[in-house]
Amino acid sequence: MTLTAMQKGVPPQRPRAGYALPDDVGQRLRSVREARGIGLRELSRRLGLSASALSQIETGRTRPSVMTLYSIVSELEMSLDELLRVPGARAPVSAPVIHEATASPVTPEVVLHADSRRTIDLGTGVCWQRLTPLAEPDADFLFVTYDVGSSSSWEPIAVRRAGREYGLVLSGRIRIALGLEEHELGPQDSIAFDTSRPHRIDNVGDAPATAIWCMVGPAGR
Repeated sequence: MTLTAMQKGVPPQRPRAGYALPDDVGQRLRSVREARGIGLRELSRRLGLSASALSQIETGRTRPSVMTLYSIVSELEMSLDELLRVPGARAPVSAPVIHEATASPVTPEVVLHADSRRTIDLGTGVCWQRLTPLAEPDADFLFVTYDVGSSSSWEPIAVRRAGREYGLVLSGRIRIALGLEEHELGPQDSIAFDTSRPHRIDNVGDAPATAIWCMVGPAGR
């Protein structure tokens, strides 16, 4: 029997469908934060991030890591697709929602082929590939690649958000700092934790690491 690339733990070829971080992403975050009625200091308190660091992200002076960005949009009850204006994402907070009473029912997409995955790579050496055909309102199901020496965060601090995460390592070795604890995971090791605890993920091996990751938002979102 021939093993597939996924069974071998080898990351698939980078898909053609992807998106980059827009130059105005900080302005978008600030607009949504203000529309939600959340102050800068209040949001920074919830995230465990300094107000000055959050301000630099909103003004475009600092490029956020993928985990920091995910924590921010989760706290603002958004999705990354929504922030990056990916087709099929929910309407932004300021946009009206129009209900068409006569609209024909649409059959939801259920299959996502490997060469059609949406990707996000924010420069920390960590690449996310979404494993669902459409954006999910309460969860993100991801294939994640950690390059050698990469980290989930630019900042020398852990991040936190509301929700839970579940991970399964396919290849390589990663270290997860979870509060005051550290856990090292290898192939077939898995983890589940509450993301309100400060956390950070680093590749500690001598080869790229791959994992399946599921991030679930707070109940009722």
